[in-house]
Amino acid sequence: MFEKLRHFVTRKRLRLALLSLLLMLSGFVLYLDITVRVQFEGKRWALPARVYARPLELYPGLKLRPEQLGTELAMLGYRDAGSQLDPGSFRQQRDEFIIATRPFVFWDGAQAAQQLRADFDGSHLRSLTDLKTEKPVTLARLDPLLIGGIYPAHNEDRVLVKLNEVPPLLIKGLIAVEDRQFYTHHGVDPRGVARALVTTLRGAGVQGGSTLTQQLVKNFFLTPERTLRRKFTEMIMAQLLELHYSKEEILEAYANEIYLGQDGNRAIHGFGLASHFYFNRPLSQLDLPQAALLVGLVKGPSYYDPRRHSARAMSRRNLVLEEMRQQQAITQQQYATARATGLGVVEQAPGGTSLYPAFVELVHRQLRRDYREEDLRSEGLQIFSSLDPLAQFAAERALTTRLTQLEKARRIPQKALEGAIVVSNAQNGEIQVLVGGRNTRYEGFNRALDTERPVGSLIKPVIYLTALEHPDAYTLATLLDDSPLVWRERGAADWEPHNYDKAFHGQVPLRLALANSYNVSSVRLGLSLGVRTVMDNVRRLGVERDLNTYASSLLGADGLSPLEVTQMYQSIASGGFRVPLRAIREVLTVEGQPLQRYPLSIEQVIEPGPAYLITSALQGVVREGTANDLNKFLSPDIHVAGKTGTTNDLRDSWFAGYTGDRLAVVWIGRDDNQPINMTGASGAMTVWGDMMAKLDPEPLEPPRPDNIEMVWVDSTTGRRADDNCQGAVSLPFIHGSAPVETAPCAAALQGQSIKNWFKRLFE
Repeated sequence: MFEKLRHFVTRKRLRLALLSLLLMLSGFVLYLDITVRVQFEGKRWALPARVYARPLELYPGLKLRPEQLGTELAMLGYRDAGSQLDPGSFRQQRDEFIIATRPFVFWDGAQAAQQLRADFDGSHLRSLTDLKTEKPVTLARLDPLLIGGIYPAHNEDRVLVKLNEVPPLLIKGLIAVEDRQFYTHHGVDPRGVARALVTTLRGAGVQGGSTLTQQLVKNFFLTPERTLRRKFTEMIMAQLLELHYSKEEILEAYANEIYLGQDGNRAIHGFGLASHFYFNRPLSQLDLPQAALLVGLVKGPSYYDPRRHSARAMSRRNLVLEEMRQQQAITQQQYATARATGLGVVEQAPGGTSLYPAFVELVHRQLRRDYREEDLRSEGLQIFSSLDPLAQFAAERALTTRLTQLEKARRIPQKALEGAIVVSNAQNGEIQVLVGGRNTRYEGFNRALDTERPVGSLIKPVIYLTALEHPDAYTLATLLDDSPLVWRERGAADWEPHNYDKAFHGQVPLRLALANSYNVSSVRLGLSLGVRTVMDNVRRLGVERDLNTYASSLLGADGLSPLEVTQMYQSIASGGFRVPLRAIREVLTVEGQPLQRYPLSIEQVIEPGPAYLITSALQGVVREGTANDLNKFLSPDIHVAGKTGTTNDLRDSWFAGYTGDRLAVVWIGRDDNQPINMTGASGAMTVWGDMMAKLDPEPLEPPRPDNIEMVWVDSTTGRRADDNCQGAVSLPFIHGSAPVETAPCAAALQGQSIKNWFKRLFE
């Protein structure tokens, strides 16, 4: 009796246990089903924002040398066409280029691929012709250089593709090698499971047996752990995925998810990006051997990396081709031809992890004003920037080369010197170049944006501009006092500024006091105007930080970044208009729809007359002052306006200058703030000169405002003279401000002229 009861209770408990297990399993499957549908139907991938340089626009008359076009094409990864002219290739014969451009979607619409002939005449593009129609082309754009991205936290990168954009041969190869039963199974291949189970029971770990669907589930939903529990979950989710979605949807997701390589800290996912990464061409343009190589990389992107292990990659690719031949996915002839073909991998991977991290950091900071960080890292925004790759290359080379030379010449420890460069369009404020340090690929401390170093004499033009805004009191010819000065201020020690040459110069014309960067006369002028007034004008020119109002601030004791200095000089170089510096032109959605424009923002902060006068004075700095040696780098006909900057104990070397088309600021110093024993002229100016010599700048010839007149004055006394007076100079003056008193030489010449007139009259 008791035995029967015990068996009954045992069977009941067993049924309850089985029922509980079934309920738990059903709940688990339901949970997995919801997970599969929610994640697969939602936003599948976080897409990084992509940042592009400015596109090179070609048009007849463009100032561009043939070698510059060749450099740009090389940066873009254009190939030497040989006999076949495909998009992304070119041929060059002396001063003639045949270019097959790539199609690209710009902010103003899609641009189709073109075949162009570009003929040069010296340093200018003479003509541009469409090869297919033999008609002249007025304007054509090359696709822009991808200079970096703003990546998700896990640094995955991919280019999304539709299934119809994947070459059919790639799909055939994938199925032949990875999952021959793909179109007949329901997510799990029983034979593959059996093989995996045998391997596991033999103690070799959890191995093999995965279908394409299971691989997708593992990569998309699960962690890479190798346990029976994870494998069981993977199998259930694979069947659920097949239950809800078509084979085509699964293949498309797989094509975009699969991991295929590593670029620094950037993970290459999907065939779309892998095609660019390995072959620098769109996926749709891949041939059979290239498609087979990508299929082969699925097994192990690192082990079969074609750039590091070409023999392994070749063997794996040929194995894929053999499998495709056996499965009759390709013919014997296709197999033989493809097997005899090289890997075709481009030597240098196209930029993804930025070649220009300092510039991309600036773009990122400006974008954060308008976009959430999570959107920048996940929505696939397309950012068109103002970076000029040719100018960036010239700046980087000038900085790194010159720093090495300066260290050797001045016996400074190697790699001790650092530097930064900012170059902008002198008129519209677009930043064309940003170099954050001598290691131009370093993604760390960005000196162009974040270093705050005393600017020294770079502040002086603001003092003189403040004075010239009062033409009733100050002109370029006004004499300034450059005699010893002791400044006493309550609560501070007495301050005695000195000139760099350890001398005092008495009465000095204002323009020469600036040209020679005399400290004492500059301080006296600033004190008479009011230190706060001068510092307020620094803010008016675009520097947003609060600056001290000590007397020493008049000699640049306050720290600014190179970007802030550029903003200050931008308002002067543009003729008195404050133009906020910007690195972004357009922002598009991932679908190519315009999202936001960054229009030009202009505010006049200096009247035309004083703006013209201060530019004239800064041209004098280069023509006859502390920056006179710049004429060794550039022709005097460029009429550069510039200012050297040197700080106490020769710790910082600065130069800011502008031409007709570009403004550039260069800083040199040491991160440990030790002296470098260089002035602005002997250090930063040499980098500036090297760089600008490569950029072939436009002459600086600002239009003369209506209220400006040219008057001859005696260079010593500042009195009115004429062109016959020895040492006389022609200077611009605001109407009504020119000197009235005549210089002795002019009076004598005038008297002699009257005598000669009377003599001729009576003869």
